[in-house]
Amino acid sequence: MDDQINCPQCNSENAYNDGSLWNCPDCGHEWNPDTAAAADAEAGQGVRDANGNPLADGDSVTVIKDLKVKGSSLVVKGGTKVKNIRLVDGADGHNIACKIDGIGAMNLKSEFVKKA
Repeated sequence: MDDQINCPQCNSENAYNDGSLWNCPDCGHEWNPDTAAAADAEAGQGVRDANGNPLADGDSVTVIKDLKVKGSSLVVKGGTKVKNIRLVDGADGHNIACKIDGIGAMNLKSEFVKKA
């Protein structure tokens, strides 16, 4: 007998295996656990830029708008290229650590950059 799987839509414990698909009698949802797991892994995987392209450590990105540097009078101009980024789990949604020429080390939000 297969391991019991709860319905991903309504979380019902009454789901049953019918060949290659699992079915939920409570809500009528049908799913393949193999493709559902792959889709979940892909959806939650990685950091994406403003255009939806996946980013990785070591990538180069371009800032898409002028950004004020908090606690300073400096501004990172739109179009500034940033090389060798590092992905981090930072506070306040800042998920890119980098060094910008003329400014120094700082964190950026991926929504304000595009892959170069």
